[in-house]
Amino acid sequence: MQDQKPTDPPRSPELSLPSQPTDTPASVPQTGGPTPDQLRDALKAFKKRLKLTRLDDESRLGHGAMTKGGRSGVQAIQPPLQYPKAVWDELVRQGRLKYAGHGLYTLGNERPG
Repeated sequence: MQDQKPTDPPRSPELSLPSQPTDTPASVPQTGGPTPDQLRDALKAFKKRLKLTRLDDESRLGHGAMTKGGRSGVQAIQPPLQYPKAVWDELVRQGRLKYAGHGLYTLGNERPG
């Protein structure tokens, strides 16, 4: 008689565990956080929206007829929606924005240069 070894049934790809990559590049962030380019672009978009919101507020009717307008009372705005919340949280962590509550942000301490 021949010895017959039991064969393992073939594994389907759905049940196999994903292999762990061993050679991940060091330049790829492991946390999956926002990239420096995303942060720069998001802050630029935030500043532009804040500036336009303030200009719109200053140019409204209702100030004195003989004045050039009034100072804007806009201090905080809702950030542009094209960037995820993780981007705004990272800018707050870096001190470039401040969370003002209720989904509003204001400019924080700017770094020179």
